[in-house]
This record gives sequence, structure tokens and C-alpha cells, in this order.
Amino acid sequence: MFEKNNSAKFAFFYLLSLVSLGFLAVSVGIVIFQIINKNIVDIVEEWQMRYDLNALRFAMSAIIVAAPVYYLSAWRINKNLFSGALPKDAGVRRWLTYFILFAAAVVVIGYLIALINVFLNGELTLKFSLKTVTVLIISAVVFSYYLYDIRREQAEGQKNKVITVYFYATLVMVLAVFIASFFFVESPAQARRLRQDGEALNRLMSLAGGVDAYYREKKVLPRDLSALLEDNLYAIERNAANPVTKKQFEYKIISGNKYQLCTDFQTSNKKSDTEQYDYYLDPQWQHDAGYQCISKKAQDDIGIKGVVPERVPGY
Repeated sequence: MFEKNNSAKFAFFYLLSLVSLGFLAVSVGIVIFQIINKNIVDIVEEWQMRYDLNALRFAMSAIIVAAPVYYLSAWRINKNLFSGALPKDAGVRRWLTYFILFAAAVVVIGYLIALINVFLNGELTLKFSLKTVTVLIISAVVFSYYLYDIRREQAEGQKNKVITVYFYATLVMVLAVFIASFFFVESPAQARRLRQDGEALNRLMSLAGGVDAYYREKKVLPRDLSALLEDNLYAIERNAANPVTKKQFEYKIISGNKYQLCTDFQTSNKKSDTEQYDYYLDPQWQHDAGYQCISKKAQDDIGIKGVVPERVPGY
């Protein structure tokens, strides 16, 4: 007989499966969405609808954690159903199964509303269609599994082939999506190099803003970086050095108000994977890997491009 003391244990397994299923299903959807965004580019869409490398990384992280938790909790539930420790008609099972279905329905409704809203705002029909199909397939798998599970006639002492097929088929699908995601994201080491170059670029931008401020006030370029850093009026010492090599940036006067800022970069940002931020970055700040010099013109008008810029998004 079902012991009431076991209800808390089984409630724990069902709630754990609910939370992990939520992370898993949403993350699988995010990975597929980002693959769609990466391969079907629409130049007129808003940045929220474009390929987001950070979202892809988050989804991969969630799959790594949530998938083992979900499949382990589902295995424990089915093991107890098979042994009879958890009766098929136990209240905790019925209530929490329908609660899982309810939570899944809320998520699906939210996704579909968001997709339709984006489509009405001008998203490509192909992208909308593929994303909608993705949501419908994921929701169909979740709903069909739990509806079948709660309605099956026999659970105790009987190996259910349908449940087994669902278990392994969905596991293969999750693994396939997870493996596919690796083709669209760089390694952690490469990601760190990109962030380090992003920090170096932000420091160069800050330094360029200091040169502009100096030029506006004195109508002449600073003779060297020490003049710019004097009393920290136009720039600070921290922003005058490459964060990786710790070497001071090179500052070269070309002529008049023209100058160059030079340093070493580990990567190139000319072909960035964070397309949604590309339009924030002025082409003059694009660089290749290796020793690079960025040519600038000091501006004596505060309203002209060249004042202290904001941090580069995406780095």
C-alpha cells in the first residue's frame, strides 16, 4: 500500500522534474531559435530578434545541468511506479502531473504570444514559421508524454514500451540539439580572448575621448600619453594600458588633429558573432588580430563623434 509518508518524497521528485523540464524545454527551444537566427538573417529586424551568442551560451549551460536532473528524476518516478511504491492513482501523482501540464501550457502560450507579436512587427515569415514549428513540436512532446502517462491503464509491474521510447527518443533529441549548438559557439578560451580584446577596445575608446577633450580645450593634440594622463584630467592611468599585456598603448601623432592608437589584439572583431551589436560599433574601431593601429581625428566639437563613448555592448 501507498504510505502517506512517501508522498513528500514523490512530490519532491515531481517538482524537481517540473523545474528541470522547464529549463530543459525552454533551453532546447532557445538553441534552435538561435540557430534559426544565425542562418536566416534579416537586416531590418530589431536586435532582440537577432542571433544572440549570450542566449545560446545560457541555453547550453542550462541543458548541461537540467537534462541529467530531469532524466534522473523521471527515471526514479517510473521506477517507483513499476515497483508499486507509487500507485498509479496516487493523489500526489495526479495533482502534480496536471500541474506540470498547466505550467507547460502557460509557457507555450507565452512563447506563441511573443512569436506572433514579433511576426506582426515584421519578422520574416520563414523565421516565424520555423520558430512556431519548434514550439509546437516541443510542446507536443511534453503534452503527449504526460497525458499518456497519467491515462495509462497499468503501471505496476509492467514495462511500458511507449514510456521507454519517449525516454530515449527525447534524450537523443536533446543530445542532438546540444551537440549542434557547439557549431555556433566558440570555446571558453576563445570567449575569454574576445572579452579581453573588448576591454582593450573600451580602454582605447576612453583614451580617444580624453584626446578629444584635450584637443577641444587646448586646440592641439597632447604631445604624448603622459600629457594626457597628467592629473587624471583627460584620462586615467588604468585606461592607458592593454589589460592583457599590461603594456601602455602606443599613441602616434600623424598631423594636425590626426593620430593613431596602437596595441596588440588576440582576435578580430570584423566578423563578430554578436550581430545584434554590430551597428553600435563604428567601423573605425574594427580590427584584426595582432598589432593594430586605429586611426582617429580629434574633434573640437562636443556634438561630433569622438566624445567619450559608451562601453561596447556585447563584450
